[in-house]
Amino acid sequence: MSRLDSVIRRLVAQRDILNHVAAVLGVPETGAILEIGLGNGRTYSHLRELFPGRRIVAFDRALAAHKSSVPDEGDLVLGEIAETAQGFVGGAAALAHADIGTAYDEIDAATVIWLAPLMAGVLAEGGIAVSGLPLKDARLAPLPVPEGIAPDRYFLYRRVVGGG
Repeated sequence: MSRLDSVIRRLVAQRDILNHVAAVLGVPETGAILEIGLGNGRTYSHLRELFPGRRIVAFDRALAAHKSSVPDEGDLVLGEIAETAQGFVGGAAALAHADIGTAYDEIDAATVIWLAPLMAGVLAEGGIAVSGLPLKDARLAPLPVPEGIAPDRYFLYRRVVGGG
């Protein structure tokens, strides 16, 4: 598969899973939405449409988003995500989305070491994690992805109730 086809498949899967979460699974009614890796801001823009009126906090190393997708003051956290997002652990987020994979196995393997416990740690019980990388944490129960999405393309989890 070409890299272009691969990124298209990833973006379609990302959009379809986020739409599925909003329309079918639902998220806790309280708690922020976290965007781990703002990038250009396309997913942030989509999250604003899916969850109007919800606080959406975005994290990234540096601001590179299109001007139409820059979060409000106080909702953009810049710096090394593994460090800056620690301030949100225990914060009871309703949804956390991370699409920060690089397609370099050794880099992504190092990322999931800190990303999995971070994602589990920021979520409220019953909250949803959506990730472009597989997350292994006892507090995250895997959920099936919507039909038409390859099971290894994008990943979906619910924070276990009573899971510490």
